[in-house]
Amino acid sequence: MPKRILQGTVVSDKNEKTVVVLVERRFTHPLFKKTVRRSKKYKAHDENNQCKIGDMVSIQESRPISKDKSWVVVSNDAAAAS
Repeated sequence: MPKRILQGTVVSDKNEKTVVVLVERRFTHPLFKKTVRRSKKYKAHDENNQCKIGDMVSIQESRPISKDKSWVVVSNDAAAAS
């Protein structure tokens, strides 16, 4: 089974080797047929502490690294753009 890859924005980089990524998803409400935005925060492993607040990153599922961290930063899209 392939591992999920999500894209989001870094909202916190205070922890060592960990970033908090806000992932926003959009979908059409089944009854009201209106586009709804829902967001969720994921803790992701950032081995070299490269990501900063505001960066767009891609994260990938992995084995559990700690109690609530089971995602790994795959690419820092902001660093690649500059």
